[in-house]
Amino acid sequence: MTPPVVSLRLRLLLGAAVWILLTLVIAGLVLAELFARHVQDRFAVELGHHLDQLASSLRIDAEGKPDLVRRLPDPRFSRPLSGLYWQVSANGRVVLRSRSLWDQTLALPADASAEDGRVRQWRIAGPERQPLYGLERSLLLPEGPESLQGVVAEDLGELDAAFRAFNRTLALSLAALAVALTVAAVVQVTLGLRPLGWLRDELAEIRSGRKRRFQRPMPSEVQPLIDDLNALLDHADEVVERGRLQAGNLAHGLKTNLAVLANEAERLARPDAQREDAEVARLMLSQVATMRRHIDHHMARARAAASRGLPGRGTDVADCVSALVRVMQKVHASRNLAIRAEVPAGLTFAVDRQDLEEMLGNLLDNACKWAKGAVAVMAVRESKQLIVSVEDDGVGLSSEVVERALSPGTRLDESVPGTGLGLGVVRDLVTSYGGKLVFAPSSESGGLRASLRLPALS
Repeated sequence: MTPPVVSLRLRLLLGAAVWILLTLVIAGLVLAELFARHVQDRFAVELGHHLDQLASSLRIDAEGKPDLVRRLPDPRFSRPLSGLYWQVSANGRVVLRSRSLWDQTLALPADASAEDGRVRQWRIAGPERQPLYGLERSLLLPEGPESLQGVVAEDLGELDAAFRAFNRTLALSLAALAVALTVAAVVQVTLGLRPLGWLRDELAEIRSGRKRRFQRPMPSEVQPLIDDLNALLDHADEVVERGRLQAGNLAHGLKTNLAVLANEAERLARPDAQREDAEVARLMLSQVATMRRHIDHHMARARAAASRGLPGRGTDVADCVSALVRVMQKVHASRNLAIRAEVPAGLTFAVDRQDLEEMLGNLLDNACKWAKGAVAVMAVRESKQLIVSVEDDGVGLSSEVVERALSPGTRLDESVPGTGLGLGVVRDLVTSYGGKLVFAPSSESGGLRASLRLPALS
């Protein structure tokens, strides 16, 4: 058994969702990294300015001790434990420090005393073990006998807070973008697959018989498929019509030969013919009639089998009934029958029109033959079935007689013209279409109700 195929819509949406998620995750990581580098660079630049200000403010006083010519302008250096600190060391001993350090000092790594003049970056522990990011550089004053070591450091908590705020905003923005892109993908997939819905609707119209071919203009990507489907339908119709024509030609040829035999048999059955010839003639006529019944029977079944389930084969019941009523009014004009039709518009049978005309025509003809003065044709829809009923105000039939009447060649009354083929052919046609022929007493007129139950088209 072939495993079920995942929906095309679902596959497209899942693919779009995966790519959207992957793209946004990569974009988020890249943006977060770029922002982190930018903030760190700005952080380092700001600390570099403070370090330059510290270096420019240092001097050696009269006692030979380092001192500040002016305070550094940032007020955080004067606020205890503010998170921004500086200190100056000489030979590993702190000689100056900002007020923000209070009574504490910054512990630098052991190799932070190199006198190469380069600015070094450190991550060190500050007051209350807070993580600090610091810049350190050796300072050599012209009037000083030894070099000094200047350090400026700032609490990394502010940097981390900036990172968290940015990442939170970035995550919310990317989530909103993901939702917007997902909605756009859903809309795009829906619009992109809409022609398939149109194709399905057109196919339903064809299956119902309301259309013969795909007619709606389609996008250029789908139109070649539509053209191929129309060509396939044309080919199917050609095959069916060719088969019907050949079967009709065969039936015509057989019936022609049977007519010749029947004429010869009638010639042999003349009153002046010998007794033996008359017996042979009667036998020939009986066999000819039997062969004609078989031909009509199998032709009807073959026609129904060819039409059943064929796309585009549907018949409007109201139009078919109105045409048959007009024919029966002319055929039975001498009886002055009142033939009434009650068929709502829009009812469609999934049968070929010729077959529906043959079935209803036989039922109407029988009803007109047995009716006293009125015949009614009614159609209703019940679930997935359409029911067409033919009622007459005749004497009606018992269930046993109905069963016998359905046998091909059976005539219930020899006084009524006919061949005895009608009801048997109707039953065979109905069965071929997956339907049922039902007889019941008429509730209105007291006669017979014959009902065709056939599949309906939506």
